[in-house]
Amino acid sequence: MDAKVRGLVKATIPVLKEHGVALTTYFYQRMFRGNPELTQLFNRSHSESGKQATALAMSVLAYAENIDDPSVLAPVIALIANKHASLGIRAEHYPIVGKHLLGSIREVLGEAASDELIDAWGIAYGVLADVLIEAEGKLYTEAANRDGGWSGWRPFKIIDKVAESSEIASFYLAPTDGGPLPAFRPGQYITLRIFVPEWGVTQPRQYTLSDAPGLPHFRISVKREDAANGTPAGLVSNLLHASYNKGDIIDVAPPFGNFYLHEDRRTPVVLLSGGVGVTPMISMLKHLIATAKDRQVEFIHACRNADVLAFGARLHKAAADNPQLQVRIFHDSGPIAEFGVIDTLDLGKLGALPPQADYYLCGPEGFLKTHIARLHELGVDSAHIHAEVFTTGGVAV
Repeated sequence: MDAKVRGLVKATIPVLKEHGVALTTYFYQRMFRGNPELTQLFNRSHSESGKQATALAMSVLAYAENIDDPSVLAPVIALIANKHASLGIRAEHYPIVGKHLLGSIREVLGEAASDELIDAWGIAYGVLADVLIEAEGKLYTEAANRDGGWSGWRPFKIIDKVAESSEIASFYLAPTDGGPLPAFRPGQYITLRIFVPEWGVTQPRQYTLSDAPGLPHFRISVKREDAANGTPAGLVSNLLHASYNKGDIIDVAPPFGNFYLHEDRRTPVVLLSGGVGVTPMISMLKHLIATAKDRQVEFIHACRNADVLAFGARLHKAAADNPQLQVRIFHDSGPIAEFGVIDTLDLGKLGALPPQADYYLCGPEGFLKTHIARLHELGVDSAHIHAEVFTTGGVAV
């Protein structure tokens, strides 16, 4: 991109700040009208709630703001590339998206969208598309060529279904072809897709692998999302809980994700989670216990009460069996787990947490922002903070 193109893109920053969400909302409506087959690649709940449009608007704005040096967006590119690969977004989709994005810019901005501006954004989009296509291509190749790996969707059978709490159920999944499974990094996720009769489309959803690598099955632990505070119930999670049982078949994509345990380090580990954000922490913990007993581990978890606490008994036993592990559970209210307390989690009141440790956080966006800010106050550098938010988009560390 030459200076003229970058200048034209940067000139749209004020408009993107003020009208970015309106633009991306229009874009999704336009694209789904023109290419309705793409609705099966996107989370419809996030589209209807506006989360998808907001996340895209923030991404477009960040790209425009950093157009002189897009390399600073490398962590965001890695996050997006992994999400896209998990959903099966391929190179041939990018021209479709580009057509509707440029069309939306022209139609929303009207006379302000000169041919010169549209051409500049076309060039900028093409550069970004090429970067993502290359990153996703590498992910697809790695996933297909590792031992036990595959490309696209693979049918899995539910070999067991276990209630972990009043709202979380674990699904044990094994490939119907009887073949091996690839290794994955503790903290990564798989994508499954099921048909949602109410919407008349197949819907993909990403769920963290909640067991250690190296087993002949995958395990995901799914929270049933009930309607609350004006947010409708999650159709996919409720369908899985109510209608999918042992013996049923589900299509699964390979493991992806750029939030995972750093196994090449010998630092202490602090696993910090809220609600169903416990799932990647269980995978990390089981792997640490099996492979790195020399690493000190603190497992800190917050949830509403003992009824919704998943894996509580197993955490209690793991702490008793492994002197390098400390487990602390915080509840908003009763009933409380045998080793839990009713209290608000405040990292500053837990005693000395090692600043040289690696901190892994997973949970709702507000939970992460609160505790990441607290870690910075306590002197923890961003390089030692690793976070995954259970929504579209990401969170800054």
